[in-house]
Amino acid sequence: MSTTNLVLPAGRVVIIRSEYHETITFALLNGAKAELAKLNLDEKQIDVITVPGAYELPAAASVVAAAPNVDAVVCIGAVVKGETPHFDYICQACAQGLSRVAEANRKPVTFGVITANTVEQAFERAGGRVGNKGEEAARAAIELYSALKHWEQKQASAS
Repeated sequence: MSTTNLVLPAGRVVIIRSEYHETITFALLNGAKAELAKLNLDEKQIDVITVPGAYELPAAASVVAAAPNVDAVVCIGAVVKGETPHFDYICQACAQGLSRVAEANRKPVTFGVITANTVEQAFERAGGRVGNKGEEAARAAIELYSALKHWEQKQASAS
């Protein structure tokens, strides 16, 4: 979607950052904030909340998305595969939980969580050669918000 056609949120955009793998998630946070600035969101519209890990993202997103002055939620984190199935459970719970929050609140809640096999792969997705998933999640939140606003306007004019 072109930046000129974007309907920007009038309310808050909240970035929820998982603290686990802090170096990686700070890079994602910086990418998300830079992308929102590039899209001309006022810095005063952006809040950042930190939670312990990716598993806690859905619970925090649920509370935040329910606030009437919040227009979009950008969730960022990093989960790196270890030697046990813990990775699978955390990734599954996080992805499904965030999806449920978005559907229940009828607001953009984006998944900027890196799910990588190695720390090196995670860094490549946090501003390395593969891009920055924080940037992508922030842009997706604004594009989805805009698409839904365009649809609402179209429905209102059809009535």
